[in-house]
Amino acid sequence: MSQDSIHTPHQSRKQCASCGLVNAGSDESCRRCGTALSDGGSVEQINVEPPPADQVRKRGFFKRVTWICGATLVALMIWYVSLMLSSDGLQTEQREKVQNAIAVLQQQGFSREAFVLKHLTVFRSTDNWWNAYVGHSDAYAATNFPFEVVTLYPEFFNVPVDDRERAAVLLHESCHLLGDGEDTALQTTWKSKQQLGWTADKYQRTRVWDATEHLTRARFSYMFQCGSDGQSDCF
Repeated sequence: MSQDSIHTPHQSRKQCASCGLVNAGSDESCRRCGTALSDGGSVEQINVEPPPADQVRKRGFFKRVTWICGATLVALMIWYVSLMLSSDGLQTEQREKVQNAIAVLQQQGFSREAFVLKHLTVFRSTDNWWNAYVGHSDAYAATNFPFEVVTLYPEFFNVPVDDRERAAVLLHESCHLLGDGEDTALQTTWKSKQQLGWTADKYQRTRVWDATEHLTRARFSYMFQCGSDGQSDCF
């Protein structure tokens, strides 16, 4: 097939000498005023060309991208709503303890973490279906990234001795909210304990300190090879 055969034929149009309306070439009388159209009248030639192939491909590509993004957004919204519907929110007393812990983080210079916890995070008091399906070991909290949902278990409210120790737990969870894994969260929390004011002289005998130190020492033994005995905390 020759290249010319893919083009749409020229279409002739006739302009009415009486009212000026441009009619189709096959019309014998004006569609507006009814005046007879002569073959010798004014004729406007219009060449109808198909859009370039690259333009068609671009339109198709952007249409597919838009559809994929839209479908993904709808799926994420449905997933998020399902997490909310399958879990319970915090009680008033629990909410106050969370706000106090976030305030400690803010006061100690963890502005980014405090902002995420205060403005972008939804706190729940019971497991949603996702947590129940995945399961988890004994913990004070669990985070669903990237939905910014944090589930706080009864231990979070009962085991820490004060708001500062609860702030240490939330500092750990804020790392997950920012996309970091468990190793990074452990390292960040342990290295930042001095800035937080969560120090050994006051908290060394608490359950939260003991559990955090045990996990950190097990995963990062090099962080406990300082001092004269070579077994002391380097931070």
